[in-house]
Amino acid sequence: MRLEGRIGKHGRYWAADVSMIGVFTQGRTKKEAFDMVADAIEAVVNKEGFKVKVYPGRGDYFEVGSEDQRTLIAYLLRWQRAKSGLTLIEVSRRMGMKSHNTYARYEQGTAIPTIEQLNRLFSAVCGKDFVLTECAA
Repeated sequence: MRLEGRIGKHGRYWAADVSMIGVFTQGRTKKEAFDMVADAIEAVVNKEGFKVKVYPGRGDYFEVGSEDQRTLIAYLLRWQRAKSGLTLIEVSRRMGMKSHNTYARYEQGTAIPTIEQLNRLFSAVCGKDFVLTECAA
């Protein structure tokens, strides 16, 4: 899974934003901004050995991803839930789960959801429909 980012020149600096996980940074060059966004994501995830790769795209578009999908998805779910101001129990209820531990395993990275489950999780956390798709590596 990769997350979408945007980059643009603002004055003398390149600003890079991965809004889905609340990461915004800048650099003097486009390459430096990409390096900074990878470093910022690794810092907020704060797990030893976790690495992020930036995939430049066309125009202002880029993507970030990691070989450690569990950790990236876990952080994404935690951040989105915190942003929404929901508790684990509230998200679990929205999902129709009997136990909040089921959802908690996704946030802890001990379980990894399928694309369909991830769409349902985002819909429950954010209160609106999401359609994530798998992309070819």
